[in-house]
Amino acid sequence: MIENNNTLDQVTFNRLRRLYIIALGAIAISLITSQILIRRYLADQEDDSRLVNVAGRQRMLSQKLGKEVLLLTAEVSETGRRSLRDSLLATKATWENAHRGLQFGDPKLGINPKNSPAIQKMFARIEPDFQSMLANTDTLLRMSQEAAPDSAQLARLSTKILASGGEFLSKMEAIVNQYDFEAKEKVNKLEQLELIITLFTLLVLLAEFLIIFWPSARAMKASIRALMESEKKAIKMAQNADILSQAKEKSVRELRALSQAMDQILLFARISTDGHITHIGDRFAKLLKFQKFNQNAKFSDILSPLENERQTIDRIIAENKKAGWQGEVKATGPGGQDLWLDFSMIPFHSGEKSELIIICMDITKRKEAQLEVEQLTKESFEEKIEQQHVISRRIIENQENEQNRIAKDIHDGIGQMLTGLKYLLESVDLSEGEKAQAKLDKLKELTANIIKGVRTATFNLTPPELKDYGLVPALTELTQELAKLTGKDIILMNKSDFSRRLDSLVEINLYRITQEAINNAIKYADSSLILVTISHSEKILSITVDDNGKGFDKKTLKPKPDKDGGMGLTFMQERIKYINGRLFINSAPEKGTKVTLNVPLV
Repeated sequence: MIENNNTLDQVTFNRLRRLYIIALGAIAISLITSQILIRRYLADQEDDSRLVNVAGRQRMLSQKLGKEVLLLTAEVSETGRRSLRDSLLATKATWENAHRGLQFGDPKLGINPKNSPAIQKMFARIEPDFQSMLANTDTLLRMSQEAAPDSAQLARLSTKILASGGEFLSKMEAIVNQYDFEAKEKVNKLEQLELIITLFTLLVLLAEFLIIFWPSARAMKASIRALMESEKKAIKMAQNADILSQAKEKSVRELRALSQAMDQILLFARISTDGHITHIGDRFAKLLKFQKFNQNAKFSDILSPLENERQTIDRIIAENKKAGWQGEVKATGPGGQDLWLDFSMIPFHSGEKSELIIICMDITKRKEAQLEVEQLTKESFEEKIEQQHVISRRIIENQENEQNRIAKDIHDGIGQMLTGLKYLLESVDLSEGEKAQAKLDKLKELTANIIKGVRTATFNLTPPELKDYGLVPALTELTQELAKLTGKDIILMNKSDFSRRLDSLVEINLYRITQEAINNAIKYADSSLILVTISHSEKILSITVDDNGKGFDKKTLKPKPDKDGGMGLTFMQERIKYINGRLFINSAPEKGTKVTLNVPLV
C-alpha cells in the first residue's frame, strides 16, 4: 500500500511539473516576444523623435540664414561684415549638414533616417530651393569680401535668398508634418501590436486553464482524496499502535514497580500484628546485625536499644496495623549511630493469618544532610538577627550622638553667642557716643553669627531646600556649604538638567546617602576635589560622588557592621535598599573613590 501511494504521488508530481513547465514556457515566450517587438518600436520611435527635432531645427536655421543675409546686406563697416560673414558661414554649414543628414544620415547628429517614399519625394521637391539658397548665399559671401561691394547686387541676392527661403520653409514644414504623421502611425501600429499580444497572452492563459490547470486540479483533488483515505487508514493503524503502546507501557510500569519492590526488599521483613518478627531479609539483618535464628524477637527491640524510640515504633505498629503506614522512622544501629529509615508498613492476609510487611530504605545520609542544612539555616538566621541588633544599636547610638552634637553646637555656639549678646545689650549706653556705636556694630556682627549658626544647625538637621525645592537645589546648597566650611573643591554637575520632584522618602534618602559619601571623601579620603554628578534617563536617576583621594582596597570593606565600625556603608546600603535602588563603590589605592547611586524613576 505504501508503494502504491508513493507511485501515485510521484506520477502526479511529474505530470504537474511537465504541465507547469509548458504553461510557464508559453507565457515566457509571449512576454519575451512582446518585449522584443516593443523595444524595437521604441528604438524606431527614438530615431523618429530625433528626425522630427532635426527637421524642426532645419526650419529655424533657414530663418536664421535669411536674417543674417539681411544683416550682412545692410552692414557698411568692414568689421561688422566680417563678424556677420563668420556667423553666416557657421549657420550655412550647420544648415547644410542637417539637410544632408536628414536625407542620407549623419553619425554626429545621431540620425539614421529610413525615409519613406513620400518623404523622399518631398526632399526631391525641396532640393531646388535648397540649392538656390546655397548658391546665392555663397555668391553673397564672396561679394561681401570685396572692398566696395555692389549694394544693388547684394540686395538682389538677398531677395532671391529670402524668396527661396520662404519656399524652403513651407516645404520643410510639410516634411516635419510628414515625419510626425509617420511617427504617429508607428505608435498606432505599436498599440495594435500590443493589443494583439495581450489577446494572445489571454488566449494562452485560457488555454492553459482549460488544458493544464483544470485537469491538474481535478487530478490533484483525486490525489488528495486518495491521500485522505490513506490518512484515515494510517490514523486507525496509529490508534491500534497506541493501544499496543499503552499495554506495553503498563507492562513496563508493572515491571518497574516490581523492580523497585525488589530493590526495597533489601530492607525487608514480615512481622506479626503484635510486632514480633516472622521473617527478615538478609540485607536488613546484616544492617541491624540480627541473628536470623532468633525469629520470635520483637521488631522494635532490634531497631533501637533506646526506650523512647522503641515506644514510638510499637505505637506506629499498634495504631496502623489495619490500614498500613508510611513515613520516616529514627532508629539506632548496633554501634549506637543514628539510623533513619523510610518506613513502609503494608497489611497482608494469607488465609486466616494476618501479617505486616515491612519495607524500608536507608535514608540516613539524606537525613543527615537535611539536618545539616536546617542547622546552617538556623545559624544564618541567628546571624542576621544579631547583625540587625548591631545595626539597631548603632543607629540608636548615632542618633544619640547626633542629638548630643546638635545640643553641644547650640550650647557652645549659639548659646554662648546669645549670652554674649545679652551682656553686650546690657552694657550699651547710648550717651557714650562712639563707644556705644562700636558696641552696636559688635551687636550686629554677633547677631549675624547667631543667624548663621542657627542656619547651620537647621541645615544639618533637614535642609529647607529639600522640602521646598527638591533634591537638586538641596544638593547644590550642600556642596556649596561644605565647600565653604572645608575649603575643598566640591562641584555639582547636573548633566541632564534633572529637575523632577520625587517622593519625599526617596529624596531624603538620596540626600543622606550623597551627604554620607561626600563626608567620607572629606574625612577619610584626603581628597582635594570632589565631583558630584547627576544624570538621568527615562527610567533611571543616577548620582555619582567621585573624589581624587587616596582610595582604598575594596577587599578591606566590612561586609557587615561590628563594634569597630562599618556603619556608614551599612547605612548607605540600607537606605538605598529601602528605596529600591542600587549602590556601587569602585576604588583602588591612590586612585580615588567613585560611589554611584541608581534609583528607578518609574
